[in-house]
Amino acid sequence: MAEKPIYEKLETRVQELKTGYTQLEKKLHEAELFSEEIMTYMSEGFVQTDIRGTIIFINQRLSEMLGYLPEQIIGKYWLDIVPAEQQAIAQEAEARRVLGHTDRYEIILRHKDGHRFPVMIGAGPRFDKQSGEFIGTMGVVTDITDQKKAEKQIAEALSWYQEIFEGSKDAIFISDENARFVSINSAACNLTGYDREELRAMRIPDLHDKMDLDAFNTFHGRIIGGDHVDSEARILRRDGRKVDAEFNNKRITVSGKHYMHTTARDITERKLTEEALRESEARFRSIYEHTAVGLAQVSLDFKIMSANEAYCNMLGYQEKDLVGKHLKEITHPEVIEENIQKQENLASGKIDHYRMEKKFIHKKGQTVHAILDANLIRDVSGNAIYFLGSVVDITERKQAGKERDKLQSQLLQAQKMESVGRLAGGVAHDFNNMLGVILGHTELALLKTDEDNDLVSDLKEIQKAAKRSANTTKQLLAFARKDIISPKQIDLNDTVESMLNMLRRLIGEDIDLVWQPAAHLWPVKMDPSQIDQILANLCVNARDAISGVGKLTIETGRKTFDVEYCNDHPGFIPGDFVLLAVSDNGSGMDKETLENLFEPFFTTKEVGKGTGLGLATVYGIVKQNNGFINVYSEPGQGSTFKIYLPRLVTDEDVDKAVPEKKAAAGGTETILLVEDEPTILRMTRMMLERKGYSVLPAATPGEAIDLAKTHADKIDLLMTDVVMPEMNGRDLAGQITALYPDIRLLFMSGYTANVIAHQGVLDDGVAFIQKPFSMAEMTEKVREILDTASDKA
Repeated sequence: MAEKPIYEKLETRVQELKTGYTQLEKKLHEAELFSEEIMTYMSEGFVQTDIRGTIIFINQRLSEMLGYLPEQIIGKYWLDIVPAEQQAIAQEAEARRVLGHTDRYEIILRHKDGHRFPVMIGAGPRFDKQSGEFIGTMGVVTDITDQKKAEKQIAEALSWYQEIFEGSKDAIFISDENARFVSINSAACNLTGYDREELRAMRIPDLHDKMDLDAFNTFHGRIIGGDHVDSEARILRRDGRKVDAEFNNKRITVSGKHYMHTTARDITERKLTEEALRESEARFRSIYEHTAVGLAQVSLDFKIMSANEAYCNMLGYQEKDLVGKHLKEITHPEVIEENIQKQENLASGKIDHYRMEKKFIHKKGQTVHAILDANLIRDVSGNAIYFLGSVVDITERKQAGKERDKLQSQLLQAQKMESVGRLAGGVAHDFNNMLGVILGHTELALLKTDEDNDLVSDLKEIQKAAKRSANTTKQLLAFARKDIISPKQIDLNDTVESMLNMLRRLIGEDIDLVWQPAAHLWPVKMDPSQIDQILANLCVNARDAISGVGKLTIETGRKTFDVEYCNDHPGFIPGDFVLLAVSDNGSGMDKETLENLFEPFFTTKEVGKGTGLGLATVYGIVKQNNGFINVYSEPGQGSTFKIYLPRLVTDEDVDKAVPEKKAAAGGTETILLVEDEPTILRMTRMMLERKGYSVLPAATPGEAIDLAKTHADKIDLLMTDVVMPEMNGRDLAGQITALYPDIRLLFMSGYTANVIAHQGVLDDGVAFIQKPFSMAEMTEKVREILDTASDKA
């Protein structure tokens, strides 16, 4: 068969291509219809715009989102449905489309009714199939309102959880299966002392003090396995301090992973409190069992439940014999009616406490006198559960009444004599000054009178009489305790202990005297008899402040006060002190009483019961020994007297140099003489000037200071009375020494207690001369001091 011509072949091929193209166009059209149907009914919104941004197609879902029918929105500009504040976002996105970019972004759209809602748009460019030119955009629009609400709820929940997590007062640790910390709150950092970064680099065992790793691994495995375990352990903080903590451990699971959730609470204080409570209970039990006061628990039907040793000993029974006995069986018939009435009032709750002097019957039949305090004990709900009775045996006190009255009478007499002694001391002081004048002028007259003159024998008689009078004043001073006392080094514990028996007799058997000496006391230097005076006065006052049964405690101790402390506490003195404290549980004192406590003749006792000199005496003795006293008291709360006596510092290895005595002679040195008694000042000045000294006389400390400041030359010696109106001699010496550091000091007084009242006795090495003194005595003392200064120069 002849082959078809070439043009027929070409025509056939063209026809095949046309048929294929038609079929392809049909399929493409079908695909476009299918695609349009999909876009129309898809669950997400869909939109197409032309190159100008005009909407050319929206599907049903987007129409519902916006509240418009498709025909109502097609032809509108895309940005018309975007709120003004969102326009910039939409324009920027459109600009990216023109450049051919596809992306996803969030934006707010406006509904037809005006409300706004968030959407997520996935948008891309549309290109012409033939030319490939940009012809518009298309995008899938997803309403994310519910998603945003869920995200907000999640954010709020996370914020709430984080607030709880961080705001918890308990420490919270989250650790993984390897016991490594992954999350920690602020309280955990505070508990451990580490910051979060440090803790995230650690494991649980790193925090615990002396942890058994094998035991921990077993414990940790239990928690990760699902057990919920409470525990206690000791944490070792970053600063090395150990903290007891209480832990609550449980497992939590996140994304299939197991973690250990631990809350921890610092229970160090609770542990200490519990330990203190145990110690308190043990101490109470020990006190209950061993106190000298008889104690018994009694049921509400008046039967003995328990009794301590003192109660049993008082009545001659063993505890097993007393338990179960009715109180009637051990109560004396004479007081049984009164006792029963009080007990019934107590049991009914009409009263919570009563006190009475009660007679008991001893196992052997004799009467036992006691002070009974009965208290109703209630539980935490306020319900009565039993009585607690405390009894103090006063049988011996009853028998010793006469002896006590005698001691009280003797004490009252002693206090009266103290007043007389003060008067005698004052008289002796003034008389001494006058005798000094008499002796001084007599001695000057003798120096001016020839031996064969008839006046010499008369002057010598005057001199003898004056010296005898001086001896009489010394006796008066001794009677008034104004003579130089006999201080010595003493151990305060030994001194107090030697007086305890006498004090017990003085206060009576109804008051329990407790002696609590401290170990290793420093020595003090004072007259032991003064300690006796202090204790007797304080104990008698304590006895009078206690009504019926009571307790008096005597304690010693050591105390050091620094300058800073004393600056903040007026009345305190810096240095080392030995403490003597006397405390009672008596009636106490109000503020007004405390303000007048140490005034002579001030008393709160009834007429005839006290002179008001006891505490004044105590105060004087303490001040005499350079100490100080503080009183702590409130009405109804008892009183505590704390006496601080300066520590005695001795150097046993250093021998004290004794200056060689010089013959009495005069000199040419300059002496600042200070004396507030004009006649003594004039007489002493004459004596010194007669011996060649230059004298600067001053009648007052102020005048002496002015003289010292204005004097142009050296002043070699300050010779001063100890007690003067403006300033005492020691204070004056301090001010003068500041002006003349090398000046020597000589104190003089005829009233030695004046020196003692301010600094006890004069310190070792301080020169002192007793008035009245003769010219020879004075010049010898002056020369001795000045020559000693020269030797040291």
